[in-house]
Amino acid sequence: MIDDESTVADGGEPTEPAKTRSPYSERPIARAQQVKAQELIERLVAEGRVRIADLDDDEVAEWRRVVNYAKRHGLEPAGKRIEKVPYGGPGLEQFLAEGPHPNARSQGPQVGGGPVPVPARLGHLHPVVAALKDDERRLMMPPALRRRSLLLLQGLAAEAVRRGYEVRRARSSSSRREGGVDVTVDGFAYTVSARQEFPESTNPERSARLVVELAHGLTGRPGRWRDRKTRTLEEALGLILEEIEARAVEDTRRRQDERQARAEREVRWQAAMDAAKEQALREQLAQVLREEAGGWREAAALSAYCMALERRIGESDGAGDEAALDSARRWLEWAREYVKSIDPLSGLPGMPHTREPTPEELKPHLREWNPHEPEPRR
Repeated sequence: MIDDESTVADGGEPTEPAKTRSPYSERPIARAQQVKAQELIERLVAEGRVRIADLDDDEVAEWRRVVNYAKRHGLEPAGKRIEKVPYGGPGLEQFLAEGPHPNARSQGPQVGGGPVPVPARLGHLHPVVAALKDDERRLMMPPALRRRSLLLLQGLAAEAVRRGYEVRRARSSSSRREGGVDVTVDGFAYTVSARQEFPESTNPERSARLVVELAHGLTGRPGRWRDRKTRTLEEALGLILEEIEARAVEDTRRRQDERQARAEREVRWQAAMDAAKEQALREQLAQVLREEAGGWREAAALSAYCMALERRIGESDGAGDEAALDSARRWLEWAREYVKSIDPLSGLPGMPHTREPTPEELKPHLREWNPHEPEPRR
């Protein structure tokens, strides 16, 4: 989170940045994405659809970043938008669709950073601001600053409601010196809080300063506002709401990307599961085949033994002990029945029945996938 202005701690003149960073568009990663995004747009215009097969998760994520770069930097042709759908399991199909995105309602700030009315007195308050006013454990600061903080939050809440947003009680804060409200846009809640900037200062000018913060600021985005020589906090409320709307756009796009990534991941997971199941069933059949082949080999060996025993009995017939010959014949008869019982080819073998593979049986064929859900294996 950054301030909306550069200031030094003692309230002096804005500090000069210690080192000038190159613009984002000139950095190597951004340049690479720009090149890929421009090439993608050229192919989409020329070919209509671009299909890319056999992508891993990192490659899919990279293509999403390229598409997002094209969207953020206005590279899409006028009246068109880039859409992505799964292709061939672990792949992507990208094409140009007509018109703005169905969720384009929040694709840009609805109202600019213009003036937001701030009431002159604490009357007809939004219920959340009224509850904050009555809570003596919040906004613990001098009465004049507390009153101004409540007026600022009331102006912000009223304007947020006017724009169609929901205002809720702020999520818990560890500091009793501050208080705020949650502004909810498209399902995303953004906490705006006010606090005394220098509560311990004995300098009257410094101790009278307020700061308004937008929680969980993103790197490179404004998240803290103060009174300036050219603009008061009251005049900055429009900028604060504009920043909330800008974050809502980013969060909505991120949510859409996450949903699409999840859908694409589920497609790849299901394809991997189907292939793993096929391999596991193949292993079941192969195991039956190995067992039958083993039984056949054993039956063949025992059958050869029976033939040899029969010859031996024939050689001894009439020349030996009849009791011994009778015992040998009974043993041969039993042996032949046994061989017949274990020989898989004593009848015509049929296609074996298979069962649903267990997750443990699928694991060896899934590589990085989890057999229970469309997530990488941990």
